[in-house]
Amino acid sequence: MKICFSRKGFDSQYGRIASPILPDGRLLPLPIPAEHDNLTMKDLEQANVDVDMVGLIHDLSGGRLSMETRIHLDPDLARASDQRLPGWRPALGQTGAAHGHLARQKFGAGDVFLFFGWFRKVERVGGRWRYATSAPNLHVMFGWLEVAEVLPIVTQREDCLRRHPWIADHPHVAKPDHYDSALNNLYVAGTASRYVKRASFGAGQFPQFKDAIRLTAAGGTRTLWRLPGWFLPDSTRPPLSYHPAGSRWVHDDHGVLLRSAAKGQEFVLDADHYPEAEPWLRNLLEEAI
Repeated sequence: MKICFSRKGFDSQYGRIASPILPDGRLLPLPIPAEHDNLTMKDLEQANVDVDMVGLIHDLSGGRLSMETRIHLDPDLARASDQRLPGWRPALGQTGAAHGHLARQKFGAGDVFLFFGWFRKVERVGGRWRYATSAPNLHVMFGWLEVAEVLPIVTQREDCLRRHPWIADHPHVAKPDHYDSALNNLYVAGTASRYVKRASFGAGQFPQFKDAIRLTAAGGTRTLWRLPGWFLPDSTRPPLSYHPAGSRWVHDDHGVLLRSAAKGQEFVLDADHYPEAEPWLRNLLEEAI
């Protein structure tokens, strides 16, 4: 089994602001803007009906983004129920270098994505939203997906749609003229989780900020991660991909500190070499959801 830490959502290049941690602790991961896709911020509002999305998006972006901004809703983990086609399941589309890296790592059915992004706490002052002055910038895990099937949606489009018609409105399927690479694939979750019995699917979004899903070390920049000590690679255990053994890993009394790669979307750990990984994943998911 392999675990992939997958960077998704707003970042310093796409969106250019942190996704908000709301005052009540809820996580609101914001999908990156994408002019070529069909969905807009309004579609996020349907899944967050009790949040002032209009003011939140306007105020945090300084008016640069609005409810009309088109978005790339991927991973599609928590789409509003009235937006789902019959048979809908959580899914992630990957293409280009990101899919190429996963393929080289032999990542597929039976493996698990842990999605993380840039988050920061927000507050409402004088009728307007802002980032809390003392709140740090953090990398936070916001969801997961247990891969049940990988669909080659360009090279076998008709067969994939025949077997799974509900994928038709996923961004990587709905725009075939844009997502036309043979590397364009859809990673689909199962109808049940191997790790969390109460989960509706083998995937989902973490609702609340908790220390268990925080990657950023206390007092560090968001790319300095605090991980359990067993993550430390050695001569018999290959490192998390894009993170070769060496100076970026520091072992201390509290585990390990990792200077995570600034570039790259998919960081894969071969859990077959780390017997601690699966119990850690199970406990993480139980606590997070």
